[in-house]
Amino acid sequence: MSSYPTPTLATARLVLRPLVATDAEALFAVFSDPAVVRYWSAEPWTSVAFAEQAIARALDSYRAQSEVRFGIVLADTGALVGTVNLHHFFAQNRRCEIGYALASGHWGRGYASEALEAAIGYAFQGLDLNRIEADIDPRNGASAAVLERLGFRKEGYMPERWFVHGEMADTVNYGLLRRYWNERP
Repeated sequence: MSSYPTPTLATARLVLRPLVATDAEALFAVFSDPAVVRYWSAEPWTSVAFAEQAIARALDSYRAQSEVRFGIVLADTGALVGTVNLHHFFAQNRRCEIGYALASGHWGRGYASEALEAAIGYAFQGLDLNRIEADIDPRNGASAAVLERLGFRKEGYMPERWFVHGEMADTVNYGLLRRYWNERP
């Protein structure tokens, strides 16, 4: 069985680290914001209990080494402002999926790209993966731009894949191969 430990990674402005119980309030602040979950297939969290449950699932995944779940923390303040998750690993095929969320008050500063770059680097170098997949709502132009800047390529379109906030929503599938990553300028 493959294992997927969650290390602590540092970038110029961020620290990516495992979630801890004391992150509950900050995590709740991220996922209770309707703007953050606009394109997710879940409603905004309505109590800190949702965050506590998410952290409990993360702690279970750390013990089982079944997923890599990072809290995104601002290096200068220590504030948790989002998450990056590597999940749905397929060890035989050396691939996984990636998901991410960033507090809306921190959008437009390059934090998502910076955090994803660190997590992807770890996936390819530290975990020896060959492929990372993402799926996003095609209306989420900011997320598409982040993925494309990092070398992800559009690979498919699935109409009405999710039921999101009372309506059917489409999906655009993206893929990033290690060789695409290594070919970046």
